Amino acid sequence: MPDVFEVLRQDHDKVTAMLTRLEDGPKAWEGATGEQLAERKRLAEDLITESSRHEAAEQRYFWPAFRATGPLGDRVADLAADQEQVGEQVLHGLVKLGPDEERFEELLAEFTALTRAHIEFEEQQAWPLLRAVLSAEQAAELGDKIIATEQLAPTRPNPVIPPDEDAVKAASPVAGLADRLRDLVTGRGRRS
Repeated sequence: MPDVFEVLRQDHDKVTAMLTRLEDGPKAWEGATGEQLAERKRLAEDLITESSRHEAAEQRYFWPAFRATGPLGDRVADLAADQEQVGEQVLHGLVKLGPDEERFEELLAEFTALTRAHIEFEEQQAWPLLRAVLSAEQAAELGDKIIATEQLAPTRPNPVIPPDEDAVKAASPVAGLADRLRDLVTGRGRRS
């Protein structure tokens, strides 16, 4: 059974791999074909889905566990929440754009920089602090909660939901259901 740090590391690795593929992939201004741009759009949608699910799960369980450690935990969680809110705003703008639009590449580059910095912050600063106070059993339980939450979490950014445990607990499942229904109707996330 993976602990919370293994679960989050897998999420970070998956998102980082998607960012790299998008950074390295052909862009409209470089003469990408229609097929390449369609694949770029699908990959961006996958990135948006993974990032949205991951952040919702962290906001529901990881950061509240961090806050329970005391004043330092509150400060670190507040900083992380601010970073995540900025990222959600950028993703919210990216959702509306196609890969043939100039603003798409600008927002993608901005999100990439924000995400890489946020992942580094979590792994280098936040994780060691929480790892020091969690037992192996607590870390495993938290990992299970993150996995379960990601299955029902929103697949799109919801910057209007504050990054607060109670707000996320109340709104995230409803937003997640609405997103999955919209994905089903639109075919988003399905490979052809």
